[in-house]
Amino acid sequence: MSNRGPAFKTSPSNPSIGEIQTNPARRPDMPYAPAIRIEAPGDLLFISGATPSPLYHKHPHDLSEHNHPVGIADQTKLAMENIKGILDHQGLTWTDVIKVTKYLTDMRDMDDMSKTMAGYFGDWTPASTTVCVNQLSTQGARVEIDMIAVFPKAK
Repeated sequence: MSNRGPAFKTSPSNPSIGEIQTNPARRPDMPYAPAIRIEAPGDLLFISGATPSPLYHKHPHDLSEHNHPVGIADQTKLAMENIKGILDHQGLTWTDVIKVTKYLTDMRDMDDMSKTMAGYFGDWTPASTTVCVNQLSTQGARVEIDMIAVFPKAK
């Protein structure tokens, strides 16, 4: 017998994923879930950090491949599109994502980054961490995002 509380809401694409809100009345104030619970999980997909750079690029870096827009919203959109390509390839959606880690070079960019990401996630809010770093992998990159997603159980 479990003493765990109910999920605040479940993912519309994956009922084994539940958003945990210990204070549901404050949910509108939060751009992320304090926790995500996975019941009888499917396979996990760990998505490497995506920046505004093309997903596939040369290593060592050829800076001509890394011509980033300046604005954080545009950079976030490019990173999210890189991740969307991976999710699409694997047959997953944003509501299969359970954890997001965001790296910013300037914490003042957090609100605009969050607004851009909300355009992808809608009202789904995976568990999330934001970290401020000195520098990212390519010159001019201001954001890097990695994610963990769960495949729905086979029906």
